[in-house]
Amino acid sequence: MSQKLVYVLLLLCGTLFSQENEDASFFVDENYFYGTILIHNKDISHLIKNHPEGLILSYNRRTFGKKRWERTYNYPDWGFSFLYQNPHKPVLGENYGMHGHYNFYFFKRNLLLRLGTGITYNTNPFDLDANFKNNAYGSHFMNSTYLILNYSKQNLFYGFGLQAGITMIHYSNANLKDPNSSTNILAVNLGVNYDFDAENTTVYRKTVPFSTFSKPLQFSFMLRGGVNESDFIGLGQQPFGVVSVYANKRLSFLNSIQLGADAFFSKFLQKEVEYIAAAFPNRGITGDEDYKRVVFCRSRVTY
Repeated sequence: MSQKLVYVLLLLCGTLFSQENEDASFFVDENYFYGTILIHNKDISHLIKNHPEGLILSYNRRTFGKKRWERTYNYPDWGFSFLYQNPHKPVLGENYGMHGHYNFYFFKRNLLLRLGTGITYNTNPFDLDANFKNNAYGSHFMNSTYLILNYSKQNLFYGFGLQAGITMIHYSNANLKDPNSSTNILAVNLGVNYDFDAENTTVYRKTVPFSTFSKPLQFSFMLRGGVNESDFIGLGQQPFGVVSVYANKRLSFLNSIQLGADAFFSKFLQKEVEYIAAAFPNRGITGDEDYKRVVFCRSRVTY
């Protein structure tokens, strides 16, 4: 996907939003990053030879305080971003990702913290015959999460601004398919932004009073499931299920207390226990160990 096409898409999306809402205001930005793969796992040390670089192209929609959460979190932006990464290591392949993100502001809105998550496509994942060295990415599609901390100055010259900071990117497929050693990238970034609403004065709603927040005790029951795979390559994908029951009491708009339990039924653990018992008898595992788990939890949650 060329940069010109990305910019055209961002412009069209922004125009549509502007037609739907008279308060719509948005800007686009581009960050170039250059960094290194962190050694979080010795199994991927053979992949850490060169420095990855790439681009993050983003559409950012402003909020003005119409809703309570917007005022509570200092009028964040929300948007979408496209991420391209070239690790300069053919074994790892290239990554193309689409993400949803939020921008949070500090220090008179000069410091921007972005949190993004989405799906990434990798061009050269692990293959036992063709690419056995790539034990970081076991599948074409992976979850990716990234964080940007930028010093950002917008509208310095006819809507254009500059930004610079650090970027962290995490790639993993959550053991949907092995291997899944994953990677963490730490990089520095430099970018430019353009404000499509630079001529208008930004007005944030600050005087609207908050209503009293109160909610009764809530009980929840959840069933979740999917497939995943053991860290031992070749054991195959197995189904798993999670049963969750918990009580939740909201103390305020930002805080709540939760008490409950999760029961995990992971068939891959059963296969893994049987494999370890047969392949590594000196570990003291018989193969009859219970693969089911129950976890009781109590937590205080801040939203």
